[in-house]
Amino acid sequence: MEHNSNFIKDVMIKDLESGKHQTVVTRFPPEPNGYLHIGHAKSIIINFGLADDFNGKTNLRFDDTNPLKEDVEFVNSIKEDVKWLGFEWDDLFFASNYFEEMYSRAVLLINKGLAYVDDLTADEIREYRGTLTEPGKESPYRKRSIEENLELFEKMRAGKFGNGEKVLRAKIDMSSPNINLRDPVIYRIAHATHHNTGDKWCIYPMYAFAHPLEDAIEGVTHSICTIEFEDQRPLYNWVVEQCEMENTPQQIEFGRLNITNTVMSKRKLKQLVEEEYVDGWDDPRLPTISGMRRRGFTPESIRNFVRETGVSKGSGVVDSQMLEHFVREDLKLKAPRTMGVINPLKVVITNYPEGQIELLDAEINPENPEMGMRKIPFSREIYIEQDDFMEDPPKKYFRLFPGNEVRLKHAYFIKCEEVIKDANGKVVELHCTYDPETKSGTGFTGRKVKGTIHWVEAAHAVPAEFRLYEPLILDEVEEASEGEEKTFLDNVNPNSLEVFQGFVEPNMKESMPHDKFQFFRHGYFNVDPKDSIAEKLVFNRIVSLKSSFKL
Repeated sequence: MEHNSNFIKDVMIKDLESGKHQTVVTRFPPEPNGYLHIGHAKSIIINFGLADDFNGKTNLRFDDTNPLKEDVEFVNSIKEDVKWLGFEWDDLFFASNYFEEMYSRAVLLINKGLAYVDDLTADEIREYRGTLTEPGKESPYRKRSIEENLELFEKMRAGKFGNGEKVLRAKIDMSSPNINLRDPVIYRIAHATHHNTGDKWCIYPMYAFAHPLEDAIEGVTHSICTIEFEDQRPLYNWVVEQCEMENTPQQIEFGRLNITNTVMSKRKLKQLVEEEYVDGWDDPRLPTISGMRRRGFTPESIRNFVRETGVSKGSGVVDSQMLEHFVREDLKLKAPRTMGVINPLKVVITNYPEGQIELLDAEINPENPEMGMRKIPFSREIYIEQDDFMEDPPKKYFRLFPGNEVRLKHAYFIKCEEVIKDANGKVVELHCTYDPETKSGTGFTGRKVKGTIHWVEAAHAVPAEFRLYEPLILDEVEEASEGEEKTFLDNVNPNSLEVFQGFVEPNMKESMPHDKFQFFRHGYFNVDPKDSIAEKLVFNRIVSLKSSFKL
């Protein structure tokens, strides 16, 4: 599917027409320090999609320059997510593959008088940097000779100093109005085992130094990133130029994807996971790609959603209902229809023959007749939803109550005759009668009823757990009182997950992980890939059936 025109695509067209580039090369460059979320999905779809539009190539590259936060677990999860979204990278790279070259480029900067070893602490460097309105001041170590800097940098690499004792800084301009150019740190000491290089290195390049070098080494033509990197573009260009790189990639920024009722910060997601507000990185309430996959979102729905949000410089907030709209649109022709009773109430149809099992016909998907028909057992005992019965209903309540008649979906009219209660007065069973003349599909026109309810036959019902989700983050919450500090954790919805034990039709007994269904009146559900077993199916609700959202 070709992207609509956008400002990044226009730049690419111009560059190809002018002969500046012969082809388009993009990259998706995640840091392997967490799981990807839907904001990363936007970056993936833009980078791969634009390259595809021009028959170019896209590389997957892990920016693994910080061994203190990175893990092979994250590398593997990122690969899985990119593939699941429907993309294949042309080449797989790691920043750590280039550590030797990055070191030599840092030595080049020292030899050119454009980098120096600094002994200031991290706090002192921050203090010396100045503010947005005040220039920074030079470090007392800024005037070290080239020879001394080369010797100290070599000793840093050899492990002669401890963590934080020294750093290598670029020598640019401490009075620059752009704080990123005030002698940024480009190497720090970290005595830590790296997932890829082991203990070979104890100094590691900073992201802002490594990233432009990686792009240039790989021949990336257009380095597409989110808008918060706009102020770093002068540094990006400085590194490429002063390190005398053969290729000159162009950094282009686009607006971040922000969605209501969730968090899109890797740091905040990590906090939710580590403090056990959620059940791991793949919790279905999280906007992580693995969480959305587990909940039941489809790659098609995510791709369509991202394309609809478009590519612009602005970082607006998108209503989470828009994402739900796209998964409904994708599933409505794919998902089989079925019936599940989430909160069961037993019904005995007293005038139905004991021991008789009848098989009723039902369409698998009325919107897609090619999916065919299914058989549903029906007998004297069934389950209905507790919410579908009220002993003393308000006006305009058309479901089951004493003396009222409703249609059972795909079956017969039944009438409530008697209410059975336990010792505490709780309704535990209904006794009803049915009219055999009212069978669905027979064209019965004798009388009409206003209510239709769903059900599951009791003898063959398959036990199931249903997990219903609400937004994890409440966007509209009370303001903090004076002197009271609030964090995003104060907005966590305590009712974001409800769990029910119920039943589904027997034809769902063989359901496999990630099978998706539309339960009549309840919404779209996905078989949980982690907790569902043959003896006890677990269904995650992806979305309810309807929304007020309109594109």
